[in-house]
Amino acid sequence: MVFHLDGAEREALLRDAREVVAAALEGREPRFRREPGLEAAIREGRSALTAPCGAFVTLRRKGELRGCIGRMTAAEALEDTVRVMAREAAFSDPRFPPLAPGELEACDIEVSALSPLELCAEPASVRVGVHGLYLTHRGRAGVLLPQVPVEQGWDRDQFLDYICVKAGLPARSWEAPGARLYTFTALVFGEGDAPAP
Repeated sequence: MVFHLDGAEREALLRDAREVVAAALEGREPRFRREPGLEAAIREGRSALTAPCGAFVTLRRKGELRGCIGRMTAAEALEDTVRVMAREAAFSDPRFPPLAPGELEACDIEVSALSPLELCAEPASVRVGVHGLYLTHRGRAGVLLPQVPVEQGWDRDQFLDYICVKAGLPARSWEAPGARLYTFTALVFGEGDAPAP
């Protein structure tokens, strides 16, 4: 998938994600703003923000994971998907208590905009740091974003084993009859990153 988000689009998504969470914490409606050039691109259908796209939003507090939720695919525009996932990551990740007032200021937000899924017929083609993995088998599913194996220092075999663990399955379940392993790529960017061209 050829997919690009320029600096203004990335900044807008990060700003939207923070605003959604801040508004929920303050008990008010979110107020979204767009720079005039980006507003014109959206109006004229030239912005990737209006394309249907899966996305994950990750919150980290002092470098530690504080919430991460996303959708592999979406019928909604990317900007709408990010807004919904930001709220879910802050308040509905079952691994963490909901974000409390005063916590948001200490959190950094990261967005992962996803390419469409591709069935992976040859697991040896999985590239650590490039591909994310999505596995379905026996009614279970698990997903690992492309940045996860890099952060954990995993090689390809470990990455393939951990996608099974994430799905609640034994290691090497991706080889089992009926298992479906998919790859995808992601544009990953966060607050504090260097601006994209």
